[in-house]
Amino acid sequence: MKVENLLKVQKLPSIDKLNLKKQVMTLTAEQIQENWVEFLGNITDYVEMPRQQKLLDFYTKYEDRIILMPAANNKKYHSAFPGGYVDHVNRVVKGALAMSDVWASFGCDMTTFTQEELVFSAINHDLGKMGSDTEDAYIPQTDNWRRDKMGETYAFNTSLPFASVPDRGLFLLQQHGVKYTFNEMIAIQTHDGLYDAANEKYLKSFMPETKPRTSLLFILHQADMMAARIEFEIEWLPKLSKNNVATPKVSYTLSSNKKSSVNSKALSSIKSPGLKSMLENL
Repeated sequence: MKVENLLKVQKLPSIDKLNLKKQVMTLTAEQIQENWVEFLGNITDYVEMPRQQKLLDFYTKYEDRIILMPAANNKKYHSAFPGGYVDHVNRVVKGALAMSDVWASFGCDMTTFTQEELVFSAINHDLGKMGSDTEDAYIPQTDNWRRDKMGETYAFNTSLPFASVPDRGLFLLQQHGVKYTFNEMIAIQTHDGLYDAANEKYLKSFMPETKPRTSLLFILHQADMMAARIEFEIEWLPKLSKNNVATPKVSYTLSSNKKSSVNSKALSSIKSPGLKSMLENL
């Protein structure tokens, strides 16, 4: 099915507006649409009313932007291509649900958060990468040198005032009337773990009173890391495997003359007869 027809099925903007023709896609049009259906399905399946409707209203309002958002600006990071954002978020949701089962099987107190809080946090953990209600955070990189030499598929939009991804995402939610719990706020805020120094106050405390009261944030962080790692493998391992290290040589032994010379020089500097004898035997 043509991309134009796929867009009509979901009542998405025209292909010209989405600018698909001008971008190199890693995902097919079918995959992008399937990801979007799954994305909205996670909201209807796991988020309760009336918040579900608020969230659906928000995402359908900006679907023409979000459906083709990248998850990063640079190829060296994960999913820096059109549709990469939704693809990443869906993987984090799946990972968070699976990871919560692992934590539960090891005796984690699962009463400190709800499944809705887990999925809501996973769906919205990177929302700040959208930018603002009027400006995209990532815009196509027009500098050919930076794109070709540095792998910058996208550039940061300097029209936007700076804010961290978690802060901007939480602002967007409250700006559009989507409420979130304390657990969800902390989980979204700290989803990058100790890769973000701002999270040290939550994650490096040695006092029981100031440690997180729920494992939700650790589960989300692990799911995010797992998703990013898998996306790296999908993107890079096939390319890197073409440049494997050369087959090891049969023998690494130096020639007898050179070995004798090196050993003699090294051993001559040793003062202890016992140590010298031991090294000679080795």
